[in-house]
Amino acid sequence: MENSNGIHYIELSRNPIRFDAVSQLTNVFFDDSNKQIFAVRSGGATGVVVKGPVPNEDTVISFCMNDRGGAIRSIKFSPDNQILAVQRKENAVEFVCFQGEQPMLQDIITHQVKTMIHGFVWIHNREVALISNTGVEVYTVLPEKRQVRSVKSLSISIKWFAWCCDANVALLCTTEGNSLVPVLVKQKVITKLPKVDLASPSREVQESKVTLGQVYGVLAVLILQSNCSSGMMEVEVHLLNGPGLAPRKCHVLRLSLVGRFAINTVDNLIVVHHQATGTSLLFDISLTGEVIQDITYHAPITTGRSIKPFGLKLPSLSPDGQILQCELYSTHWVLFQPNIVIDAKLGCMWYLNLCIDPICNLISDRIRLTEFLLQRSSGKQVLLKVLGQLVDDQYKGTLLPVLETIFSRINKIYASWVQLELANQTAQPSNVKTSTVKHTSPPIVLIEQLDMVQIFQRIARRPYTETILMLYLQSLNKFNIAAQEELSKMIISELIHNHSFDTLRRLVSYSMVLESKAVACFLLSHSDVDTAISQVAIDMLGKIQAHEIIIEVMLGQGKVIDALRLAKNSLGLDKVPARKFLEAAHKTNDDLIFHSVFRFFQMRNLKLYETLAFPKAEQCTEFIQHYNSTFPVDSSLNPQIS
Repeated sequence: MENSNGIHYIELSRNPIRFDAVSQLTNVFFDDSNKQIFAVRSGGATGVVVKGPVPNEDTVISFCMNDRGGAIRSIKFSPDNQILAVQRKENAVEFVCFQGEQPMLQDIITHQVKTMIHGFVWIHNREVALISNTGVEVYTVLPEKRQVRSVKSLSISIKWFAWCCDANVALLCTTEGNSLVPVLVKQKVITKLPKVDLASPSREVQESKVTLGQVYGVLAVLILQSNCSSGMMEVEVHLLNGPGLAPRKCHVLRLSLVGRFAINTVDNLIVVHHQATGTSLLFDISLTGEVIQDITYHAPITTGRSIKPFGLKLPSLSPDGQILQCELYSTHWVLFQPNIVIDAKLGCMWYLNLCIDPICNLISDRIRLTEFLLQRSSGKQVLLKVLGQLVDDQYKGTLLPVLETIFSRINKIYASWVQLELANQTAQPSNVKTSTVKHTSPPIVLIEQLDMVQIFQRIARRPYTETILMLYLQSLNKFNIAAQEELSKMIISELIHNHSFDTLRRLVSYSMVLESKAVACFLLSHSDVDTAISQVAIDMLGKIQAHEIIIEVMLGQGKVIDALRLAKNSLGLDKVPARKFLEAAHKTNDDLIFHSVFRFFQMRNLKLYETLAFPKAEQCTEFIQHYNSTFPVDSSLNPQIS
């Protein structure tokens, strides 16, 4: 069913992996661990073609193998594609070693057990786990000895199982008590985890109603159930929140529909497909919802919409080719985690992708949209675009509370990242090479100050820009984030442009802008606008103890006596350059100032060198001559500096 307005937020990947479609001679299998699809003709006798994304989607493995009797039930390569496991019988698995891309059919290893094998999963290049009706057993395959050796086992009655390759966890449905038990299966290790807490343990849990996947890096058991009151279907989300903790029902997704459903996870979103209406519902468990007894109930992010129509290009002699419009939500579709759709009849395998831009038009609440985009892998540029619209002229004034909340959302994540980076830098010993230090992954979407500055620059010098900048600065201050140089300069520019000198003075006084020589010099470059700016710059330089720059500023302003007093106290008597101060005093054309400065240095000379004379190295001859000509008889004026 196509949307009447043509808006779609889910689409199939543009270039599907094509394979031989299911027929009387061809069977199709999918390995959800390696993401490989197998097209097996005549039980393998007339060929097996393997396609998958690793190392790239153009990689094809083709080979033939003997039809050893019995239809193939499952077929999977080891992670390195060097051993092929094939199950034809319910109690046996064959292991075929490969040399390059061709099987060594003379060295087939057959492992037979006395139980009914539900399936198998590779957990390492040479280790495989068989899951049967009596338990889980890990085996090591030894090709050189043509042996399969048991290394670990767990006895438990199993009705069916689901596998999550990303977490190496099998979810076992037991025959005893009809419970769901997660089991961590790794090399030579099987760890039984606490069982899933089911609301109605007496009710049989069907395999088709359970999906195992990862959402926000946490293993999730998704169970499709009908609501006892309304009869509408909903999805219970049980999360494995930590080692040793029982999976707990944390979320419920309200579908408000009945019928057949299938589930994918795309970019940490849970996508629930409804076949009858031909629509897909999006759920984000990171967003707020209705909380009842510590369980969050979620409605879809927006109304259900269909997957974007897909036209499949068919082989044709025509240069334009023929386009086949694929049937969406077909009965021939089979879905795998996290985001794989396979149409076995058509011979296509797609990845489901999220279309973020259309969602921005469907979520009118800008705060909720921000929270949504902060969790999407490709959400940064879209979020920056949304922020740019919010601070634009058409939004001025009316959305300031909204902007304040949005700034809090993005800066909360930003602050966590800044603190983490500082902690990592503090914890790193100086003698450890950076290549050996474990770096923490940044947040999914990180909006930094430079990103915001680029947005703010587009609205520079508008009447409301100062208000928005101050709002953002207050948000940074709330999360103890120091303003960086570019942001500080922009704020200063806006305040000077608006003649908001009192605000500027307060920002510097409370250290809300960056205190650095560069920012202080930036302030000084605008000192011609108002004298207050120079004093603000001097205040900042004083806070960072940049006394030499303050002295230069004072000398440039003709405040020679003040500069000399500061130089004496900050640099020390022996570090004060006589020529610089005498030259500055001479330029004031004030004989009293010149006399005071000259006498100050005479007293200095007397204290340091036990003579009134200036050292030749200071090159003060011209100023000595000026003093002698101006004051031929030394007056009784006392110098202003002692």
